Amino acid sequence: MTLYAIGDIHGQIGMLEYALEKIERDGGPDARIVFLGDLVDRGPDCRGVIELLSSGLRDGKPWTVLRGNHDRMFTRFLSPTPIVETRLPIGLDWFHERVGGAETLRSYGVEVNEDRRIWQVHQDAAEAVPQSHRDFLHGAVNMLQQDGYLFVHAGIRPGVGLDDQEEEDLVWIREPFLSSDADHGAVVVHGHTMTDTPEHHGNRIGLDTGAGRGDRLTAAVFEDGKVFVLGHDGRTPLTPR
Repeated sequence: MTLYAIGDIHGQIGMLEYALEKIERDGGPDARIVFLGDLVDRGPDCRGVIELLSSGLRDGKPWTVLRGNHDRMFTRFLSPTPIVETRLPIGLDWFHERVGGAETLRSYGVEVNEDRRIWQVHQDAAEAVPQSHRDFLHGAVNMLQQDGYLFVHAGIRPGVGLDDQEEEDLVWIREPFLSSDADHGAVVVHGHTMTDTPEHHGNRIGLDTGAGRGDRLTAAVFEDGKVFVLGHDGRTPLTPR
């Protein structure tokens, strides 16, 4: 069964629409798609991305949306009392330009600047973010296992059974996952760590090609044990390095 995956979107609505257009040309309007998380932060229209994807699910599209660390930071900020993300380095918070939460809130019309207090921004966000968008974000899942592949946002903890993986690793991990040559029991397809081009390392496939920094958004095809990257002119094989 053919399955498509789209890497980290980060509010890039134009890139997302183009990726979906390429997938529809390749697999039709009812193509099965996995979105690898990080829908929000940094990019210009995070609200538009959430609206497009949530509308698709409401319309019955066979889509699966995974939870990314940036999506989780957004939902945690919207909690009745905002939750601080402890995995960020000291000196950074969700509003920092490297993280991009301010761009997410601005897409909802909420202003973030040095003259405002966090409680004021939180109050405005609570009023501005529709409940349907909150429900959509809370409905994201941590992993999808299909046809010998495991789709997650960041990766997995090597040596830990798939049923015992913790969300902290699934949405945040880099090492020791990225350098591991272990057989994970499935080929792990992930985003989270930006690379210039899609990478196939045999035991893992990385599809975050920098939409969050304005580069490009990758759409990949998984079919009959083979992997392809979708370009303007169709499929290009993605083979192990």
